[in-house]
Amino acid sequence: MNKLKAALATLAAMTALSGAAFAATTAEEAAKLKSTLTPLGAEKAGNADGSIPAWDGGIKDLPVSGAMGDIPTAIFPGEKPLFQVTAANMGQYDALLTDGTRALLKKFPDTFRLDVYPSHRTARASQAVYDRTFTNATACEAIDGGLSLKGCIGGIPFPVPASGAEVMWNYLMRVEAPSIEYSFKNIVGNADGTHTLATRNQISFQYPFYYPDATADGFKGEYAMLRFNTLEPPFKAGESLVIRDSIDPADPRKAWQYLVGQRRVRRAPTVAYDTPDFVASGANYFDEVQGLFGAIDRYTWKLVGKKELLIPYNNNGFIGASEAEAVAKNHLNPDKVRWERHRVWVVEATVAEGKRHAVPKRTYYLDEDTWLLSLMDGYDAEGKLWRTTQMTPFIVPAVPATLVKTATVFNLQANTMSIIQALNGETFKVVPQKPETYFTGDAVAAEGMR
Repeated sequence: MNKLKAALATLAAMTALSGAAFAATTAEEAAKLKSTLTPLGAEKAGNADGSIPAWDGGIKDLPVSGAMGDIPTAIFPGEKPLFQVTAANMGQYDALLTDGTRALLKKFPDTFRLDVYPSHRTARASQAVYDRTFTNATACEAIDGGLSLKGCIGGIPFPVPASGAEVMWNYLMRVEAPSIEYSFKNIVGNADGTHTLATRNQISFQYPFYYPDATADGFKGEYAMLRFNTLEPPFKAGESLVIRDSIDPADPRKAWQYLVGQRRVRRAPTVAYDTPDFVASGANYFDEVQGLFGAIDRYTWKLVGKKELLIPYNNNGFIGASEAEAVAKNHLNPDKVRWERHRVWVVEATVAEGKRHAVPKRTYYLDEDTWLLSLMDGYDAEGKLWRTTQMTPFIVPAVPATLVKTATVFNLQANTMSIIQALNGETFKVVPQKPETYFTGDAVAAEGMR
């Protein structure tokens, strides 16, 4: 009987723990954010051989405007690659490559390569973000088994992470401007090497988590809001989509879609997870937009640790290139994509018990300086590499922050490519906040009926 009571007590404790908060960072650990760690939680020191330099405050004194509105397009003019990684010499750099990068080198040996430049630790944010990140370090908690948050606002939630879920929350709550507007294209690379414009859109994004006057106590849980209108192709022009994302695992996303032909707004509950993305002609899943988009409850998240990798970095030049310059037949143009050596956090995602997802296992690689997703590999039910994602981060001094929008998803089995939110030849601006009523189905309906 005593054994039975003990077993029941253990079960009760485990059940209680599943909804409890994870242990917060100690004051001693948080203090490292003002000494050996950067204000956002990266190792301040460089690596042993100097190929990754020490962080010295990040890049400063960039022009605020350029060919891409608030994105300067030439941040290291004249700098040349240190070396190239090709299918012929990739074994020499094997430890610095992900499965997906290796697969692309093998799949396209004559055209795909990595131009590896000197590493520049350009990450920088405002002092307000640094101050809030420091507060978050000891105040923010992951609750509901890591699927939600409390006690944090306006900065990286977990600069000293203790779990894979915390690292992924750092990405979802990455540093952003309170409000931005930009136009973008979704481009599908077909199996025969041709390209198709799926849609061209104008989007407004708002981030209540980064409102200047936001407080942890007053934060209602909605951390991102977007609304976009489709501009092209003509038969889709005028369509709209509104999304509001929340930290509440019971109600993580609200979405509305306006269809011109029906002249009405409808709720769009399937705009999430592994639903094929109709904005990109179904060439990727909705949760592959911007690398990871939406709730994290379909997976369990294992924090593998940190390692050095070659990743796309400081890609203002790529963003500023025209579409014709930026996109090659089967992949992005290696002449335009800048790769650097950096330390990344590695997180493995496995479909959670009782859940389902078309991609049963994923590995995410996140830059330590910015918490931005750099690369992602997705595996099928047999454990074979199926898809791989490349992000192309860029610096926006007007925030200030390093941001990512474009995600390029390669379906290695179908031989297709989906370039999601391509900014090439488009516009990007930091703008004043809009009323939150702008990001509602009713607002879209009222505008559509005019």
